[in-house]
Amino acid sequence: MPNHSLPAPSPEALAHSTACAAMLREAIRDAGGWLSFADFMTRALYAPGLGYYAAGARKFGQAGDFITAPEISSLFGQCIARSVAETIVASMGNLLELGPGTGKLAFDVLSALEKLDALPRKYFLLEVSADLRQRQRETLSGLSPSLFARCEWINSLPVYFVGAIIANVVLDVLPVHLVVFGNGKMVERGVSWRDDQFVWQDAPVLSLDVQAMTDTVNRAVFNHTPPAGYVSEFAPQANALAASLVYALRDGVILLIDYGFRRAEFYHPDRHMGTLMCHYRHHAHTDVFLYPGLQDITAHVDFTSIAEAGMEAGGALIGYATQANFLLGAGITDLIAQHDPDQAAGYLALTNQAQRLLSPAEMGEFFKVIGFAKGAHTIAALENVRQLPL
Repeated sequence: MPNHSLPAPSPEALAHSTACAAMLREAIRDAGGWLSFADFMTRALYAPGLGYYAAGARKFGQAGDFITAPEISSLFGQCIARSVAETIVASMGNLLELGPGTGKLAFDVLSALEKLDALPRKYFLLEVSADLRQRQRETLSGLSPSLFARCEWINSLPVYFVGAIIANVVLDVLPVHLVVFGNGKMVERGVSWRDDQFVWQDAPVLSLDVQAMTDTVNRAVFNHTPPAGYVSEFAPQANALAASLVYALRDGVILLIDYGFRRAEFYHPDRHMGTLMCHYRHHAHTDVFLYPGLQDITAHVDFTSIAEAGMEAGGALIGYATQANFLLGAGITDLIAQHDPDQAAGYLALTNQAQRLLSPAEMGEFFKVIGFAKGAHTIAALENVRQLPL
C-alpha cells in the first residue's frame, strides 16, 4: 500500500520500482519461498541496473534522498584531511575512500591536503556503481589537472595498502540479518511473498556467523534472558569489511564514520524493534518494502562489534568518539576562525554549517567516528577525545 505521507514517485520511477519488486519476487521464489532479509536488502540496494545504488537516480543532496556531512560543509573534509595528513606524510602513502558518493569528500580532502603539503601519491576511490563513478568524475573535474591526475577508481580492496583509509556512511548500508529473540530460542526474520505483497516470515535458519553474534549479545547484554519478541539487526558483513580493511592495511590508519552505538546501547531492551530505517526524498520511515529500488535501506552500526573485528584482525584501536568531539579535536573552530567575520553572509553560512555538523540535535551526537592503525601512526583528533566502544 502506498504511504501517502511520502512524495509520489514519477511514472518512470514507479516503473523502475515495479521491475525491482519483480526481481525480488523471483529471488524469493528461486530460494524456495523465503529470503533472508540480508539477501533481500542486498538485492534491493545493489542488484545490477535495479538496486537503489546500482541505478541512475540521484541519491545525495537536496535533489536526492538524504544529505551527508560532506554535502553540508567543506569543513568536514578539511577536518578529515587534517586528521590523516601526518600519516600520509610519514608513510609516503596513498589515500583510499570507500563509497565516495558524489565525490564531494574527495574534492574537499584533496584540496585541503594540498594546502597542508600532505598530498597522497594516489587518491583511490572504491566505487562499483557506474552512475556514481560518473558523478564523482564530474565533481572532481573541478580540481586542478595535477590533483585530478592523482584520482584513480578501483573495483575492490587492494591486498596491500600503505597510507590512510576513510569511509563515511558505508557500514550502515551493508546488509543486515534480522533476528527475533524469545521463548528460549532465536529465529531469523526473512521475507516471503503472499497475497500480492512482501511479508515478514520467521525461520530457524541462522547462519554460523549470525549465530555467533547473537550468542554474544544474548550473553553480554541480556544475560541469557532477552525480552520476548525482541527484534534487532546483526551485520556480519560490516564486521568482515572492518577486518578486511585492517588486513589490507600494512602501514597507516583507518577512519570510519557512521551512525550507531556501543553494543549495550545498540541492543538496549527499549530498542526492541531494531534500527532499520529507509530514506526517500528526504523522508525517513521504516517501511522497507515500499518502493524497492527507489529508497535507501540502512541500519545503525554496532561499534563494539566493529572494534572487536578490527582488533582481531591485527589493528590497534586508536579511539572512538562522537562526530562533534572528533571535529572539535580536528580543529573545526580554527578553520572557522580563518574566515573573516566581517564578511557577514559567508561567515554566517559557515557557522550554520558547523552547527549542523556539531549539534547534538543534528549530526554531532548521532554520528560516531572509530579509528584503527598499523605501524607507528595515530589520529590525534580522535586519540585526544576518544571514548571506548567496548
